Amino acid sequence: MDPVAGVDGARGGWVIVVVRPGEVRWRTADTAADVLAATAGCAAVGVDIPLGLPTGGPEGGRRECDVLAARALGPARSSVFPAPPRPVLAAPTHPEACAVARALTGRAVSLQTFHIGPKIAEWDAVDLPDGVVEAHPELSFRRLAPDVAFTGKRSPRGAGQRIAALARWVDPALALADLPTGPGLDDLLDALAVAWTAQRWATGRAEVLGGEVDERGRPMRVVV
Repeated sequence: MDPVAGVDGARGGWVIVVVRPGEVRWRTADTAADVLAATAGCAAVGVDIPLGLPTGGPEGGRRECDVLAARALGPARSSVFPAPPRPVLAAPTHPEACAVARALTGRAVSLQTFHIGPKIAEWDAVDLPDGVVEAHPELSFRRLAPDVAFTGKRSPRGAGQRIAALARWVDPALALADLPTGPGLDDLLDALAVAWTAQRWATGRAEVLGGEVDERGRPMRVVV
């Protein structure tokens, strides 16, 4: 079986996990281009970052997939940062980004969204292979373990819940035995969660939220 990969943003770059039967390998990468090079042999790659961007408009410029993801997450909907229109990414400061966003959508962007803007821009600048899909780890965890009432991912209990949920898919002793230094545990677990989604995509079992196409022809969807 071809490997699958999960990718999550981490301090200074990206954390990548490549999963195949009986093997889990970790590495870090500086850029989105480096991530694509490292995952070139994978059947599918789940990435926790917006890959298709809205243009704005009277409805606030929100992607349908962001609305559906927030609805599906319920109390955890705050973990969904609505993807900003592409011109917002070029703004050098948060106030300027808010001004651009208001002009395009009628609403500002959050500080959190502004801070991940450079990472969104990285992926917006590369050509995406067909197997690279946008995923959301909190949705992945809740589909993987629908019976669990997850708490905050940075709390000890929340980390334990997520490790236990992932154990339904991959052996934690194998997956967590040789973690890279640098990324936080929450980023590592998020990468594993979206790798689970990548496997579902590769095997035709994934759920797809949204599906519009942006002005560059990229799908605006979240795969679970």
